[in-house]
Amino acid sequence: MISGTTADGTAELDSGTRGLTRVLVLFSLSGTLDPRGPALGRLVDRFDFGRFALHLKSSEAVLPAPVLVQDVPPGELRLPHGHHGLAPASAELVVLTTPRGDITLVLDCEFAGRTPSDALAAWLADSCFDRDLIRLGDRPLLDVLGQRLAPREPLAFGHNVHQLVFPGGELREELLGADAARQTVVLNEIVYRGRPATTRPPHLSSHGGTLSAHGRGVSVHAGWAEHVENGLTLVAVGVVSALAVLQRTRLAAFEAMRANEQASASSPYEIRSLISRLSAGVNELQLDLAFGVEAYVDSLLIPEMVMETFQSSLRDAFGIRASLDNSARMVERLTSVISARSAALDAELSERDDRRDRTVSVLVAVATLIALPPTLLLAFFGVNATTVNPHRSIFDPRYLPAYLLAWVPFLVLAVIGYVRIIRTGRRPRSLLTPAAPVPAQRPPSGG
Repeated sequence: MISGTTADGTAELDSGTRGLTRVLVLFSLSGTLDPRGPALGRLVDRFDFGRFALHLKSSEAVLPAPVLVQDVPPGELRLPHGHHGLAPASAELVVLTTPRGDITLVLDCEFAGRTPSDALAAWLADSCFDRDLIRLGDRPLLDVLGQRLAPREPLAFGHNVHQLVFPGGELREELLGADAARQTVVLNEIVYRGRPATTRPPHLSSHGGTLSAHGRGVSVHAGWAEHVENGLTLVAVGVVSALAVLQRTRLAAFEAMRANEQASASSPYEIRSLISRLSAGVNELQLDLAFGVEAYVDSLLIPEMVMETFQSSLRDAFGIRASLDNSARMVERLTSVISARSAALDAELSERDDRRDRTVSVLVAVATLIALPPTLLLAFFGVNATTVNPHRSIFDPRYLPAYLLAWVPFLVLAVIGYVRIIRTGRRPRSLLTPAAPVPAQRPPSGG
């Protein structure tokens, strides 16, 4: 059995006995908490992680932090269909938030007396499928949490739930007993409510000592010490939080795609604003994938065989790796679409600037063309020469040669320029129409 060493040098076993059955229900929550709100210190200072604490202290910056830890009188915890004959001995609420602001609610319960597998399976089903109906006293659970946490956005249950069962007493003995057939029946009853589809990760079970099995929503771990139970819970918290981030990222990517397709921007400034918003959204998606998913699905948090094996098996059950790869590709393609739209906008703005510069140049040329002949005529009529009679009008037919001399060269120049512009705008015929195919030559017939 794997073991470690405590601070006083004594051996610390990973296996252990448990008198009461312990059940932890992990709920992903949607909503936003104030990041400036008071924290409750480090995770390793609030819960016993034994020999795993050194690994967690080195990874403190990426670990979820507790923002609420509160004992609840067992009688105040009410499920919609009761406790199915189970006797809650203790209950604790823990709310954890990741550095990216993702929230996970942990409901930690212990049951006294016998915990039959069928009753436990019914309790697990109620706490999962009817979680919106869980109450503390006479109020819904999330209303109580909202009052105590004062979130910026209302809290709501997400789509992801995982329940960890640490059997105690008779249930523990039944699972660790020698009757393999009965053990399989009990596991399938708890994990899949009677359906034989339980996964048993390797290296997490020893004959009569420990046992671990799980499905997508429920895992059973028997014979482990409390610090291992807490470590397994932290692994499950990371996987549940990562799956919630993946689902949120997928929805956000679809929303960004829809915003890009349905945008009705008509001016370059509106398009630039749209690109800016989409780019900011994609940056957040990339941060979520990196620090909200990838950070919790590898073995760096607790590099120990027990934790790595459970994390790998649970991650495969959730299909997180494939979902992460697909989401990453979606975000990359969305980034490519935004980059293409930005490049098209830059090209359009550049073309608009070129058209504006050409228009200004033409206006200057036209203004110069219009201003020069009158200037020459005014200079002609303003000189003190014998050819200018001060008693005649400037529109006198005698001055027609002067008008022709002033205007004809510029009119000729304008006509030449117009013709050249027209010719320059025309494309050669070879560029407009494809070349005619060359007919195939028949080989000479013989004989």
